[in-house]
Amino acid sequence: MDHVLSTHLLVNHRLNTVWLDRVWQAGIPAVEIFCARQHLDYRDRAQIAELGHWFRDSKLKLHSLHSPMYSDDIWGRSGPNSHINITEPVKSKRLDMLDEIKRALDISEFIPFRYLIQHVGEFEEEYDERKIDAAFTSLEELNLFARARGVEVLLENTPNAMSTAQRLVLFLEQTHLKLNFCLDVGHANMGEGVAAAFGILKNRIRSTHLHDNDGTADSHLWPFHSAGGTIDWGETMRLLHSLPQQYPLLLELRDYPEFPLPQSLDLVRQTFEKLEEMD
Repeated sequence: MDHVLSTHLLVNHRLNTVWLDRVWQAGIPAVEIFCARQHLDYRDRAQIAELGHWFRDSKLKLHSLHSPMYSDDIWGRSGPNSHINITEPVKSKRLDMLDEIKRALDISEFIPFRYLIQHVGEFEEEYDERKIDAAFTSLEELNLFARARGVEVLLENTPNAMSTAQRLVLFLEQTHLKLNFCLDVGHANMGEGVAAAFGILKNRIRSTHLHDNDGTADSHLWPFHSAGGTIDWGETMRLLHSLPQQYPLLLELRDYPEFPLPQSLDLVRQTFEKLEEMD
């Protein structure tokens, strides 16, 4: 299976060519860029152009882009108006949020990538039919915008009442949107369980997010190396390997002091190797 690293691991650093060189030198062939403006400012044409020139000359591939969750550079702490949520029922607010996601999608003009990973609702958000309608309208527009740029939108299962695996499948059945999924193993572990989520989504999984947790906190722990993880990685890899060539193994890890960067990039490669051995 292909190996991809999410730059979520580097999110506390500005993404530049030095970091990308280090990722490639660690033996990691592709990345998913996490759109947080303190890390990748999709409004900053200079930063995007610099990365675009680097990718054109590099063997490192950009697999996907994680849609922005906040419009500020401090994780939404500047206020609720900085939160980007495609389920926002107020049209004027929702259109502003969609404009932010479109700015991120415009990165494809400089750096081609295959997928945009999109949340439906914020963490622990309650189910609301009005918000489901808003999500449908948002995704209809985003899908057209993305496809015109050669990008496919993937919906990610997240810990809220609107985007469990079962809810996402029902949402697509009701709306007839022709979208596929990014299976987030860590999020599944906080909800219905990895095996159940895989069984529900498996025919339409096109990418993954692999990280561990204790079943309650979205802590993005390192498989095999962090204390407190509860995912059965043997079972998980048997499931993932049962559908070969459909998606990559994509690690979405958090930067922890016990795994100092950039040395820990070698540990990322070792984690991929150990996951492959679990089948």
